[in-house]
This record gives sequence, structure tokens and C-alpha cells, in this order.
Amino acid sequence: MRPAAPGPETAIYSPSEINREVRTHLEAGFARIWLRGEISNLARPASGHLYFSLKDARAQIRCALFRGNATGLGFRPANGDEVLVRGRLSLYEPRGDYQLIADGLLAAGAGALQQAFEALKRKLEQEGLFASERKQPLPAWPARIGVITSPSGAAVRDILNVLAQRWPLARVRVYAAQVQGEQAPAELIRALLAADRDGFAEVLLLARGGGSLEDLWAFNDEQLARTIAALKTPVACGVGHETDFTIADFVADLRAPTPSAAAAAVTPDGPALKRQLNGLEERLRRTTQRALDQQAQRLDYLDRRLTTRHPQRRLQESLDHCIRLEQRLGRAIRRKIQSEQQRAAALGQRLQSASPRSRLNHGQDRLAALRHRLALAVRRQLDRLQDRLTGQTRALDNVSPLRVLERGYAVVRDADGTALTRAGQFRAGQEVHLLFRRFQVQATITRNPLDGEPDQTDLTR
Repeated sequence: MRPAAPGPETAIYSPSEINREVRTHLEAGFARIWLRGEISNLARPASGHLYFSLKDARAQIRCALFRGNATGLGFRPANGDEVLVRGRLSLYEPRGDYQLIADGLLAAGAGALQQAFEALKRKLEQEGLFASERKQPLPAWPARIGVITSPSGAAVRDILNVLAQRWPLARVRVYAAQVQGEQAPAELIRALLAADRDGFAEVLLLARGGGSLEDLWAFNDEQLARTIAALKTPVACGVGHETDFTIADFVADLRAPTPSAAAAAVTPDGPALKRQLNGLEERLRRTTQRALDQQAQRLDYLDRRLTTRHPQRRLQESLDHCIRLEQRLGRAIRRKIQSEQQRAAALGQRLQSASPRSRLNHGQDRLAALRHRLALAVRRQLDRLQDRLTGQTRALDNVSPLRVLERGYAVVRDADGTALTRAGQFRAGQEVHLLFRRFQVQATITRNPLDGEPDQTDLTR
């Protein structure tokens, strides 16, 4: 029969979409699980991952163990090995293959839990979760303590008894959680995160009583170990007996052999502190008494000094001293006044003898004499300069060209005013100027002197 066409409200999936939905529901519906079976179809590609099928007599499931988890196995798996595999269910979307993503692999049979313990211990140690430098110091005087354990077990009673005896000042809050069984790791993680988040406790105690390896297995959970390492609050772990070790012991900031020992490790010894405080109180009492005795002796000594040196006596001595100082100051002021008066009288006499008016008159007489002497000196100097000027004028006049012109000579110049002194400077038709002593004449040269007699020149006025 042909199917009816889907309606508009019918969801239609593509293969990738339905595979994605199946994968989401598959991973959300299953937590981590353990499977037991036989290895087959084992493949070891160069990437370091392991791919295999885990089968029993009636079915098989594909498994993938990636390189990060495969390196710490502690043994080399092979086809046909019976193993315990821990992981989560998933779906490989491109092919639609249902598979188990493994994060742990153990050889089945005796010692499987111990192998798992050793493998996880090696893995976390390599990651540095056990390193001492990452561990937090515990508070020396915790006022608030959080306890993560079963509220019905013997461990919580032992812890509360130890805390009440050693450090009754601390407030204690119990965060209940299962400490055994499949749900125990998740509840322990929830309780630790709640205690760390609410900020009540200054230190946390993670504890339970003794038991077999299976009983303590919840404290070997990897996620629990990583949660302890990530907490902001310091954690002290006391699980089992002294010979029991769990992964939580190695990751915690402090490991104690028992729950009671953990309670003792995170608190100071109250009775011992009380004895110490009592001793300190007695020492303080004796020291205070000695100080009071010394102060009483000092008070007696000061009282005697006060009797022998009464303040009224010291005040009278100070008053007498002030009177003497006042008298000395009066005598000193009078002597100073007399000295200044004598000095002023002497200065007055000197001022009278050296009156500015008499000095001014004397200066005026001297100034008049100097003026007279200056006038005579200036007159004599002018006379000498006048005589010298007259002689130089006479000498200059004797050599003056004008004197030569007075004897009938003339100076011949061309139109530019240049004096003509050589025959070669004259030419026919040239305009010249004749300078006499008191007048000038303009003339024209009618004949070149070089054409005729060398010493004659014809001029036409």
C-alpha cells in the first residue's frame, strides 16, 4: 500500500538530523557505564587510538578508546582478551554507528579494581594533580569546618567527638552524601561543590570509615579527584584505616589515616592551648605584679623628691632670679643710653665744625678760581691755534693755483670738466672752457696742435 503524504505539521528529518537527535538522547540517557566482554576486531592506527568490538555470546558493540586514555592502561590489550570497559554511549553520526566511547580499560578477573586504581593513579600523577606545590595550606585556627560524609555512619560521630574535645570553638556543618555504591561519587561531588560554593567552611573534611577496596571505591573516582583538585577551599581527606589509600587521599591538600585523625589534623589542640594560655596568664600576672611593685617604689622616690624640692620653693627661686635679671637689664640699658648720648654730642660737634654751608662757600670760591684758570688756558690755547692757522693759511695760499691764475694763467677743461694738460687731448672743433682767476671763457679749437707746431694751439673765443 502506498503511504499517505505527510501533513504540514509532520516533522521530516534528514539522516544527519536524526542521527544528531539520537546521539543527544543516547548520551543524555546514560551515565558512564561498565561493560564486560571479549575484545575482537582490534585496530591500532598510527594516531594512537584503539578501535575494537566488545562481544559476548549473543551481541557486540563498537568501542573507541582515544590515545589520551590509551597511554595509561598498564597492559597491552589483544583480540580475545576479556576486559572491563568504562565509558559513555554515543553515536558516530556520519555512519549512524552506535558505539561506546571508552575512557578506561581493565583486564577482567582478579585484581581488576587494583589495576584500575593503579592506572588512574598514574594518569593523575602525570597530570600533576598530586604535586605538593598545587596543594593549599590549611588554616591554623579554623572557626568554621565543613564535613562531607554519611550522616548515619560512625565516621561523623568520631569526627564530631574529636572536634568537640580539641576545638569546641569551631562551628561545624555536615554536608550529607553517600560514601559507598554507584551513586556515591556523584553525591560526594555534589556535596563538595555545595560546601565550596556557600563559603561557610574554612576547611573541608572528606571522610568515611574503613572497609574493603570495593567499599572505598567511590573515593577512587576520577571526576571526584578532579573536583577536589579544583576546589577553592582546602580539603583534608580521612578515608578508611591507616593502611587504606584512595585517589582522593593523593589529591587532597592533607591526607589523614582515619576520620578522627583528619579531624585532629585540621584543628589545634584545644586542651593543650588552654594549658598554654593558663601558663601565659600566670606569667602575665607575675610580670604585672613586678611592674606594679617597681612603679610603687618609683612613686615613693618621687614623693620624697617632691617633699625636699617643693614647687613653691622652686617658684620663689625663679622669681628671685627674674628680679636679678630685671635689675641687670635696667643697668645695662642706662649705660647704653649714656654711651649713645655721649656719641651723639661728639657727632654734633664734628657736624658743627664741618658745616655744609662753610664747605659750600669754600667750594664756590675754589670753583670760581678754577673757572678763571680755565678761561685763561682756553684763551692762550685759542691764540696759539689762531697763529698756527694763520701760518698754515699763508703757506697754503702761496701754493694755491689761484695765485698762479692771478699772474695771467688759465686752466683749460673739456666739456666734462676734465683738465687738459697734454697736446694729445686737443682736437680741432673741440669745445673747451678757460678758467681764469675771476672769470671763465668758452672757446673752440680751430686746429689740432699735433698738426702744426707742437707747443702752439689755436683757440677761437
